[in-house]
Amino acid sequence: MNDRTPFDNIEGSHEYVAMLAEALGEARREIEQEVALAEKEGADRRKQALLLVSYSLAKLNLHITSSRRILNDLRSLRRLLLAERQSKVVRTED
Repeated sequence: MNDRTPFDNIEGSHEYVAMLAEALGEARREIEQEVALAEKEGADRRKQALLLVSYSLAKLNLHITSSRRILNDLRSLRRLLLAERQSKVVRTED
């Protein structure tokens, strides 16, 4: 039985967050089109609701961007720590 998730390792998590960012970008573009359409139709209430959605998506985008940076930092730190550990093992074998 394979119970693997995208969060089993940092690379999987980074890939998942990248896919979320891509989907978020698509959603933001769609909402921008909907806002323009609502404005053209004079649907002020719908436009205001869509602008609130746009604002929330923008905030989410900031969080996703921050998460990607943190995951990048974690990957770099893990590589650094693994390289140090491997160099210590090589030294003790000498």
